[in-house]
Amino acid sequence: MQDSEDLSFHVAWHPFATTITLSNDVPIEIVSKLLGHSKLSTTQIYARVVDQKIGEDMYLLQSKLN
Repeated sequence: MQDSEDLSFHVAWHPFATTITLSNDVPIEIVSKLLGHSKLSTTQIYARVVDQKIGEDMYLLQSKLN
């Protein structure tokens, strides 16, 4: 059994890594490889889309369409 420090690091690492990378336009496929996941669906579990990123992407889309 892992001690609580290792478990806490593991639990915190994936959301942190996905939030930082995805918010900076790193494709989820690259994030998956960086985290050592063999399946993209594993990475998708940890990936959280932040409201700020949604707003930024919609603003960019709107500016492209105008």
